[in-house]
Amino acid sequence: MQWLNILVGAALLLLGRRLFWLFVGCVGFIAGVEIAGYVFHGQPGWVIALIALAVGLVGAVASIFLQRLLVVVAGFLAGGYCVFTLASATLNAKHEVVLLIAYVVGGLLGAVLSGALLDPALIVLSSLVGATAVSQNVSLDEPAKTVLFIGLLILGIMVQGGQYARRTEPRRDQRTE
Repeated sequence: MQWLNILVGAALLLLGRRLFWLFVGCVGFIAGVEIAGYVFHGQPGWVIALIALAVGLVGAVASIFLQRLLVVVAGFLAGGYCVFTLASATLNAKHEVVLLIAYVVGGLLGAVLSGALLDPALIVLSSLVGATAVSQNVSLDEPAKTVLFIGLLILGIMVQGGQYARRTEPRRDQRTE
């Protein structure tokens, strides 16, 4: 399951904003893994992966038809996942209530950001989720994971920001001279 999370994280780092349906599908998959792992604790890994895959596919297909709404939903899931992971790692929080509050607060922040600033929010959120998914699934000590997370976050924002800038830059024949 770790390699799958790393692969999904890498896809989000590099293509999250460009392929919106991929962003929604990957965030749905990651959220599905977290939620199914909690709800169906003790079940085989393939059951959790199948549930997560179904959630991701539903999200990806729905994103084609309901883009604006799913930007907010994906923003909620992405923000919730990042703050939940941050709270459980840095605060060493093991209480379910604290983690639930962290998820909801992060989710609300992610939903508001993604709804208000569509493209920049998608770049930041997909880079955050991608960097989190990769760094949390490698076998490194905590300081090394933190450095990896920061490096991947910067890489993801730079790559996707560059793609976005090239896409929005007027073509040479459209520029006024």
